[in-house]
Amino acid sequence: MSRIEKNFAIRILTDPVHILAFGLGTGLAPIAPGTVGSLLGVLLAWLTLDLGLITQIGIAVALSVVGIWICGESSRRLGVHDHGGIVWDEITGMYVTLLVAPPLYSAWILGFLLFRAFDIVKPWPIRDLDHRLGGGVGIMLDDLVAALYAAILLALYGWLMT
Repeated sequence: MSRIEKNFAIRILTDPVHILAFGLGTGLAPIAPGTVGSLLGVLLAWLTLDLGLITQIGIAVALSVVGIWICGESSRRLGVHDHGGIVWDEITGMYVTLLVAPPLYSAWILGFLLFRAFDIVKPWPIRDLDHRLGGGVGIMLDDLVAALYAAILLALYGWLMT
């Protein structure tokens, strides 16, 4: 790790806003930080599995609303719109996707792959949302739409498999 990278990591890990936005440091992963950050969304979904759908929806709404501020503020402090290390949006998107998944390994793996695919490829209107909306709203909304696409396909898969 170079001195510049080390100083950046220290800056991220000593600022509470950046720590949250960077998914407790997962956004500092040198390869595929969004994918690594999404794993926190899987963990959070697993930890809240027994809380019931209403509580899980409340958590998803809270993650989304708080994420608008956290992602926007972290982006503003860094001076970069939607820095690749900001993964709160991926954590939230993954969590939202898994709300419709039955508690089966195959469904969760499919949900993970679908969300990551939509988040990376950014089909219409996801790419437009990311580019047209500024701040935390733009950062969060493109991942929430990717989660919606993934959740729809995941629910359709579940319906077809029953």
